[in-house]
Amino acid sequence: MNRPIDDREDKNWRRRVKDVEVSVPIVCGSIAFFRGKRAQEYRTHNWTVYVRGATNEDLGVVIKKVIFHLHPSFKNPIRVVDSPPFTLSECGWGEFKIDITIFLHTDVCEKKLDLSHMLKLNPEIYSGPQNPNVPVVAEFYNEIVFPSPFESFLARAHNHPAVHISKLPDGFNLPPPGLAETFYEMRKGDTKNHPLSQWFLKFSEADELLKLTAVRHKVQADIAELKRQLIVVDGQPEEL
Repeated sequence: MNRPIDDREDKNWRRRVKDVEVSVPIVCGSIAFFRGKRAQEYRTHNWTVYVRGATNEDLGVVIKKVIFHLHPSFKNPIRVVDSPPFTLSECGWGEFKIDITIFLHTDVCEKKLDLSHMLKLNPEIYSGPQNPNVPVVAEFYNEIVFPSPFESFLARAHNHPAVHISKLPDGFNLPPPGLAETFYEMRKGDTKNHPLSQWFLKFSEADELLKLTAVRHKVQADIAELKRQLIVVDGQPEEL
């Protein structure tokens, strides 16, 4: 009989639940406002970079802290945000790549997640002078996936709106969350009422799934074409 719980415990006495997958949709992005024609030369835009839930849920149930690595010209370029919402605001004049390091709670995963985001201050297509009341928004959707998650993580987060869990194995009952989990329940870190939320892009999981499926099909087609070309090359007679 296939048992849903892996009885082998890790060094921290945690057990995994087999045949279950947890996914957490996230959005990395930035919003930049032009400060107007009278802005100082090196302070032309106010901007905010962030990691948020795809529909603005509190990611504190999964993410412990986020480190934003800014351009070295900034004072203290390594910025740590250790509580949700995971946002950082600054002022500057240039576009640059921001490396983002996401640290997860230990009952989620001990590995960190490294992402990057290109800060955009100017519209992709020039249509005249920038309007200080209309920001430049740059966002991209991603999903963090955890196969065979820890039992303690499932117990703590199975009803949280930021966490999507595949069907649990038949006959498997989650244990009640520990007392420490009330700490996360008390924290309010969603971005539903964030001052910039009106500018957040809306992401549909169905749309994103279609995009991923299309990309997967293209990759499979490209691989098949490369294999065909290799067969043709291998089948040609060698030159004397």
